[in-house]
Amino acid sequence: MMKAEKINLRDPFVLVYENRYYLYGTRGETAFADEAFGFDVYVSEDLEDWEGPHEIFHRPENFWSRKCYWAPEVYRYQNRFFMFATFADEHNGLGTAVLVSDSPEGPFEMHSDGYVTPSDWRCLDGTLYVSQEGKPYMVFCHEWVQIKDGTICAMELSEDLKKAVSEPRTLFSASSAEPFVREYQPAHYVTDGPFLIRTPDGKLHMLWSTYGITGYVEATAHSDSDEITGTWKADAELLYDHDGGHGMIFKDLKGNYCLSLHYPNTFGSEHPRFIPLEYTDTFRSKD
Repeated sequence: MMKAEKINLRDPFVLVYENRYYLYGTRGETAFADEAFGFDVYVSEDLEDWEGPHEIFHRPENFWSRKCYWAPEVYRYQNRFFMFATFADEHNGLGTAVLVSDSPEGPFEMHSDGYVTPSDWRCLDGTLYVSQEGKPYMVFCHEWVQIKDGTICAMELSEDLKKAVSEPRTLFSASSAEPFVREYQPAHYVTDGPFLIRTPDGKLHMLWSTYGITGYVEATAHSDSDEITGTWKADAELLYDHDGGHGMIFKDLKGNYCLSLHYPNTFGSEHPRFIPLEYTDTFRSKD
């Protein structure tokens, strides 16, 4: 068993299934290395003590990607477990692919034929959103490295999640997030880690990360229709501003909302952090 602060992990994602917590994320030691090799899962019954890591995907021989194994997210969908994960290819491409398993503990294998995101874009951090009508979407980032002002985009997926069935639509850009957003490099603005959750009052909330006055931060955004197809705008008030981010929200086994993110945003030191949330018309930290 190990405590969360001992787990060197970026982009932590929690799946709650059959009274257990399954924690996925980017391996800290290979996040920005020349080579990466796979993804792991950690398992807990209380968010305090974690078993693992248990490898759930290992790079096959002659695999088309050798680095940037980032931000795995696992969803139960149509009675199977689907992983959305980012990979870089040998041509300096970057995108999100879909993997599948019959268990949250893997093993996972490729489901899509390479990237689901546009092959000529540098994309990352794809996340799954299923509309109230049952249509699946991938929401993802068009990377600032390619376009300077990073954006959050969405596109509809096929029912089997293997491919996109619509053109990508830009929801908003990082530079539009006033008043808190700051340049990461001169004239470059970052979008990272989108995640969507609908609350019982019908509101659709998006989490996303960028750089602000205090460094790496966790922000939110809303659409005017509370639908993915609405007009989106970043909220002015940050959810978390203490040098941590790439978050998501889940309900713990007692039914309470909890924010998962990595902290600090320092290579080699980052680990998952779980923060209790309260919700009225928006999410706020209880800490």
